[in-house]
Amino acid sequence: MKKIVLSFLASMFICSCSFADGEGERAESIVSVKASDISSGSVSLQGWEHISSGQPDAAVLDAIKAAGFKTVIDLRGKNEDRGMDEAVQVEKRGMNYLSLPIESGVAADISYDNARQLDRLLAGAEGPVFLHCISGNRVGAIFALRAKLAGASADEAMALGKAAGLTRLEPVVTKRLQE
Repeated sequence: MKKIVLSFLASMFICSCSFADGEGERAESIVSVKASDISSGSVSLQGWEHISSGQPDAAVLDAIKAAGFKTVIDLRGKNEDRGMDEAVQVEKRGMNYLSLPIESGVAADISYDNARQLDRLLAGAEGPVFLHCISGNRVGAIFALRAKLAGASADEAMALGKAAGLTRLEPVVTKRLQE
């Protein structure tokens, strides 16, 4: 039987979790931050396997590169304005850019299929990994569904989703967690 253990550290923005099952342990760490916190240097990114945030700018990309992150996964929809050619800017900094388009305001995109797709991307990504959408909301929603797929209770999954940035999509995630 799988279980999830959540440990909240230092502030409401930081969450560490581990999924354990009878075959061993898969550890995962997530911190959800505001882009302005990264730019101002008020958040230490060292030692995190995954971080989630809103839309990064050039300063944030520089900060995550300096912190040792290797891959950026963009969960924004294809037609959303990023303020830059993000793929070019990420690759210019020597990091890998991956995209999993989850459209804003499209409840059907908050799905277990997309949670599994994110798992596949994470499994093949060089880490640590920086995940983002515009606010962190979609990242948190998908992380909640990933946690449920890994054996977390609905409450545990929701707590992880909120720690990773879930806000406005909470009603959609609540519905999915009941499916």
